[in-house]
Amino acid sequence: MYKVVIPGDFVSDDAKRAGEGTYVEDGEVHAATYGVVDDKNEIRVVAFTGKYIPIRGDVVLGKVIEISFPYWIIDIASPYEARLHMSEVAMRNEERIDFGNMNAFWDLDDLIAVEVTNVDALMRISLALKEDLVIGSGGRLIEIPYTKVPRIIGRKGSMIKLLKAKSNCFIFVAKNGRIWIKGDAEDMKLASEVILMITNEAHTSGLTNRVAEFLDLARQSSKR
Repeated sequence: MYKVVIPGDFVSDDAKRAGEGTYVEDGEVHAATYGVVDDKNEIRVVAFTGKYIPIRGDVVLGKVIEISFPYWIIDIASPYEARLHMSEVAMRNEERIDFGNMNAFWDLDDLIAVEVTNVDALMRISLALKEDLVIGSGGRLIEIPYTKVPRIIGRKGSMIKLLKAKSNCFIFVAKNGRIWIKGDAEDMKLASEVILMITNEAHTSGLTNRVAEFLDLARQSSKR
């Protein structure tokens, strides 16, 4: 029988087997996306939402899934292969890159912020590094349906500004539905809960006020 999970749900206590679509917190594996648990080898959550279709100019969060000289092959939550040419990284680092040392710059499973620079007629996707956004360690990646991204941002950025200010977290929302959160553990947990709330209630009116009230109550409770 399939187990359906939503972001934040407990999946397993076998943290060593945590895979795609999950994150580890306090030694436990939790779901990072909506989907079905696949527990055959590693523990994965397979998303059942529609796949993101890239558009030139989109800034997305991607994961390195293969190194094939002279490219890093990047998973951007799309059905199509995306490539980051090593010249993009060489220009940024002003250093020569050879096949043997490509993984010294970006290795398998590294998370990077990239911009879609071209999508050709065969849906081959070219990427460039987003130099002003560096994804490091110690944060949390969650995934939502990419169609919900505009609601997370809000009109003129109102919702994301509110969330950042009241959660005390750095939050980056990518076009492909991946969201990077960094802050204290409790702050990241709060931000994740609110993002899930916005995603679930995106179609309802008065959502911004309810989110503000929820965040204020959470802050008041934490001070007691």
